[in-house]
Amino acid sequence: MLLYELHELWRAGLAPYAYWADAGAKMYSAHDSWLAALPGAQRTAAAFELMYRLGKEYEKPEFGIHQIEVDGVPIPVVERVELEQPFCRLLRFKRYHDQADGLARMKDDPTVLVVAPLSGHHATLLRDTVRTLLADHKVYITDWTDARMVPHAQGAFTLDDYVAYVQAFIRHIGAANLHVISVCQPTVPVLAAVSLMAARGEPLPRTMTMMGGPIDTRQSPTAVNNLATRQPLWWFENNVIHSVPANYPGAGRRVYPGFLQHLGFVAMNPERHGMSHWDFYQDLVKGDLESAEAHRRFYDEYNAVLDMPAEYYLDTIRVVFQQHLLPRGLWDVAGERVDPARIRDCALLTVEGELDDISGQGQTRAAHALCTGIPQASHRHLTAEGAGHYGIFSGRRWRTQVYPQVRDFIRAHTNAPAPRGRRTRKA
Repeated sequence: MLLYELHELWRAGLAPYAYWADAGAKMYSAHDSWLAALPGAQRTAAAFELMYRLGKEYEKPEFGIHQIEVDGVPIPVVERVELEQPFCRLLRFKRYHDQADGLARMKDDPTVLVVAPLSGHHATLLRDTVRTLLADHKVYITDWTDARMVPHAQGAFTLDDYVAYVQAFIRHIGAANLHVISVCQPTVPVLAAVSLMAARGEPLPRTMTMMGGPIDTRQSPTAVNNLATRQPLWWFENNVIHSVPANYPGAGRRVYPGFLQHLGFVAMNPERHGMSHWDFYQDLVKGDLESAEAHRRFYDEYNAVLDMPAEYYLDTIRVVFQQHLLPRGLWDVAGERVDPARIRDCALLTVEGELDDISGQGQTRAAHALCTGIPQASHRHLTAEGAGHYGIFSGRRWRTQVYPQVRDFIRAHTNAPAPRGRRTRKA
């Protein structure tokens, strides 16, 4: 099938019009442009910018976390690559502090590994998660690579490989004072990774925090779950899997293209997205620059998508959504049976959103019934009232409802000192 090639041709043809629209928006809005003084210039500029944003190519955003504030004291943050694998980079956000400020004990803060989802969007979707965690923790995150950028010679990437990557990152950081937070899709491979490490007698992280993930999609199935079960596996392989075109390093690699995923995201709520763009146009016309900038920030992230390796995507459809192998106790990873009951010395916190329409209530909480080896006192669950899927890891509800309980749960299972006072964060 030539769908990917046709998409690339269409994007190339659209690019000049997007550049033209961008130039038009600037010419009719720049303070030193005579065109900005013409009648209707503001509406014209707004129309041009809307056209530009609907037609432009969205690249992977930056995390852009350069500084946080702790008790009013600015703390510089440097993003660095800690470990690099063909399909993922392990990033660390290193905080630099001055002992004279009385913040030297930040070095004793617990270490957190945030396992970001490989399900369409980039790891930067968790920017707010990382920024909030940095006030009280040393933070690492998995930064998954767009599959079209991985040379075909690097081979396939499967769900088993995802589990192996998580284990490698845990070993690299060291489990002694490590706490793993998985958001959405990676709750399944993270639980598998820790289960297999427990079965081998390896050191385990002190805690696992699982947020809005599909541990058992038989519980409160959503439209996303139904989509994954409506068709047989061969249908997905024949209809949504395509080869990367020759203009990318991963030429010839079979992937689930990001542009198809994006169409699926938009198709779930087309009216909401249409209204959002109309509101953006109206905000530009009215001069409400703050609301317009909020729209830009959201869609710069939402519209930036990556290609997923075909093997990994099809494994996930089969294992997680169609056959439910993890909750049924039938999942083998690289020939080893995944048995969460083998986990002993690792506390478990699950977090669900009351209004989550991606991972329904009970799907994440199901991890507790599987982890029977964890003492009951080390089990905890939180349902965030009024929170949708994204609200449990980003935005006001994450910062005010969810994060304080995640922070306190981690502190209760570590030797680190108590959390410091009130914090503000600034990027």
